[in-house]
Amino acid sequence: MSDSAPDSMTVFDRRLVRQRRERAAAGWDGFDFLIRETADRLVERLDDIARTFPVALDLGCHGGEVASALDGRGGIETLIQADLAPAMVRRAAATHGGPVLACDEEALPVAPGSLDAILSNLSLHWVNDLPGALVQARQALRPDGLFLASLLGGATLSELRTCLADAEIEITGGLSPRTSPLADVRDVGNLLSRAGFALPTVDADLITVRYESPLRLFQDLRGMGESNAVLMRRKGLGRRDVLMRAAELYLDRHASADGRAPATFEVITLTAWAPDPSQPKPLPPGSGRANLSDALTGPDTLH
Repeated sequence: MSDSAPDSMTVFDRRLVRQRRERAAAGWDGFDFLIRETADRLVERLDDIARTFPVALDLGCHGGEVASALDGRGGIETLIQADLAPAMVRRAAATHGGPVLACDEEALPVAPGSLDAILSNLSLHWVNDLPGALVQARQALRPDGLFLASLLGGATLSELRTCLADAEIEITGGLSPRTSPLADVRDVGNLLSRAGFALPTVDADLITVRYESPLRLFQDLRGMGESNAVLMRRKGLGRRDVLMRAAELYLDRHASADGRAPATFEVITLTAWAPDPSQPKPLPPGSGRANLSDALTGPDTLH
């Protein structure tokens, strides 16, 4: 494969993603606020599931935020913390102990049918082959095993995306891939079904962080290891004049009366199960037994 014509499945520079997460690990305490918030929201879903999951994998563990949030939820006795970046794995291990694994989500080194649950918090949006990663996750689960994950969706940083694009066009006369392509809710739901999961559900929440300056947002993205890693990005993409102009546009368009500007993060949450005969099945068409006339003459019907 030539450098000028990458595979259509290869969107992200995974080597760069790993390097940036390695670098972020050193100062992680100052930039983990979003990961901590989404980890709390993710594991709260376990409160509504009357099941236990003795052996679970935290896929893309960052600094161990899921382990911190679990606090006994889900009956998890063994949590394997795994991340693309060895420095993040070491950080998670130092905080929580237990088994750890440095691995690529696109080549999951886990035996088939060996896990009761897989949790993943804000990591899968950097995967090139998301359909393949989901298939591997499903295969790693025991029958009726749980897959519970969050990833960033297409509405994430919509304010920043528009301002960066307009600033680059204004100053350079062209436009390059400055921000990562992200999935939407419908696409992710279809991928779960195609990967062979049963009972898939997908929903999305918006988290808004307010900044005194867009420059602080740039710093946070760098500190979180979430800067642009699109393979075909233009070299020298972070030129100062474009960034400064984007910051001006950001404040002009989005700042509120107090001078602070919002940054929106769309968090898509996926819940699905490895197939098992015990799971409920949808009724076949035409199998309903309720009488339509009875439904139409009930006490809540308008006449």
